[in-house]
Amino acid sequence: MRVLSDLEVGESGVLVALDLPPGVQNHLMYMGFVPDARVKAVHRAPAGDPTVYSVDGIEIALRRETAKAIRVQPKVVERVAATVSIEVKVEQELVEAAR
Repeated sequence: MRVLSDLEVGESGVLVALDLPPGVQNHLMYMGFVPDARVKAVHRAPAGDPTVYSVDGIEIALRRETAKAIRVQPKVVERVAATVSIEVKVEQELVEAAR
């Protein structure tokens, strides 16, 4: 488990919990930051703060302090699938080269 601010640009995860004051939490939940929603880090400001996140078709910029209070489960499955796909392709190329 990680916090939202730890996601690198391009990484995504599944929202687990929002550890924020009720007013802020309700505002973010209204915009789609709800448990089990998929969230992706889209863009980071040149100075590193804020970061733009995409959730449920909405893009929202959050300051690092707010993003640190949002827990996510990183999407590892996509990375594993991509790695396996690359390994299979390399293996196929090696078989072809050996012929």
